[in-house]
Amino acid sequence: MPDVTCSHIGAITTVRHAKRHQCDECVKIGARWVHLRTCQECGATRCCDDSPNRHATEHARASKHPVIASAERGERWLYCYPDDAFAEYRLRDSLNVMTD
Repeated sequence: MPDVTCSHIGAITTVRHAKRHQCDECVKIGARWVHLRTCQECGATRCCDDSPNRHATEHARASKHPVIASAERGERWLYCYPDDAFAEYRLRDSLNVMTD
């Protein structure tokens, strides 16, 4: 594992992926989403902040689960809400920290 400044991202050893490509909360209320994010603590998949309902952020705040992964095909990154930190990853590789 590389030297990751965010301890939450540094604690991720296996990236959880979406079981279904949908926001479960949006499905319940008949809403649409833009992009999807998967919680790395519990595996819940919710919509991003560009979506009208911002369910991923709502989930992170309510549950205190800090890290999400993009659930979009071809995207391989993690985001930590409390530390405002990003990290990219490759399949079968360790995490690589992104810098701004």
